[in-house]
Amino acid sequence: MTYLILGSNSFSGSSFINYVLNNTNSKIVAVSRSNEYDKSLLTYKNNKEYFRVDFYEFDLNKNLDEIVSIIADNKIECIINFAAQGMVAQSWNNPSEWFNTNVLSLVALLDKIYKFDFIKKFVQISTPEVYGECNNIKETMNFAPSTPYASSKASADLVLYTYYKTHGFPVNFTRASNVYGPYQQLYRIIPKTILSIRKGIKLPLHGGGKAIRSFIHIDDVAKATFVIANEAKSGNIYHLSDNKTISIYDLVKIISEELNVQIKDYVEITSDRIGTDALYLMNNEKIYDEFGFTPKIKFRDGIKSVVDWVDDNFEKLINYPDYYIHKK
Repeated sequence: MTYLILGSNSFSGSSFINYVLNNTNSKIVAVSRSNEYDKSLLTYKNNKEYFRVDFYEFDLNKNLDEIVSIIADNKIECIINFAAQGMVAQSWNNPSEWFNTNVLSLVALLDKIYKFDFIKKFVQISTPEVYGECNNIKETMNFAPSTPYASSKASADLVLYTYYKTHGFPVNFTRASNVYGPYQQLYRIIPKTILSIRKGIKLPLHGGGKAIRSFIHIDDVAKATFVIANEAKSGNIYHLSDNKTISIYDLVKIISEELNVQIKDYVEITSDRIGTDALYLMNNEKIYDEFGFTPKIKFRDGIKSVVDWVDDNFEKLINYPDYYIHKK
């Protein structure tokens, strides 16, 4: 396979590249709207096989023709689309930007490439947000999005599915529960908690941390995504999750214990964010039944891996913002 990774600077995108470098001799073409991040923030730049990555700074909203040329010139066989406006609460501020990136630009891309017969697979990185608040979510459940972000991702999935049904476009969809691991964006709950404690400042705990989540390590997600890209029958949706759940409060407590501090000294209870769903519990039987996939990395071991990354890069990480900065 020759892989094109759209959104290569993203946490999931860069981690997938790292997995491919470690497990194949494949050529990788990486595309992101921003220049490559520092190696303290981008896992694959620390890989000894990094020379196999060809990077291009292109924006799906602005550089469509250039991206299509890359696909055509390299006869890209597998496209993994991590590119998206991904924040939930912020999608209420200017929802048109979320739909422009997540839907309209994707439609424009599909219109240019769906007839390329050398494309063997297009994997759309979707989200469980499309289902809304739910327990035991299965791949066959109806959409019930509760935010512009979720609605835009649901729309993108529907568009891609029409290209599969009508034109046989070889697409698969993945929807992962809360992903975590080293090199994650610093505003996400696990690295933000670790950095807050290391800095000696309090963490705002939205809604008292009552929301229930299921976490899965990025290395498990990358492995599953690779299997789907190479082996799954087109048109199928797969949930990537662990069966275990935890409240955000208990998550922060585990991190506090790992860092040998008291949670009460490092949290500040704040109001909940608008549109936040209280519960996700995803059914992951399908990917197990078809490929025997189950997450391998235990949660506390995964937390330790994030702590190690933060500590190893602390002097650099403290100079980066640990809050979301919107990019148009």
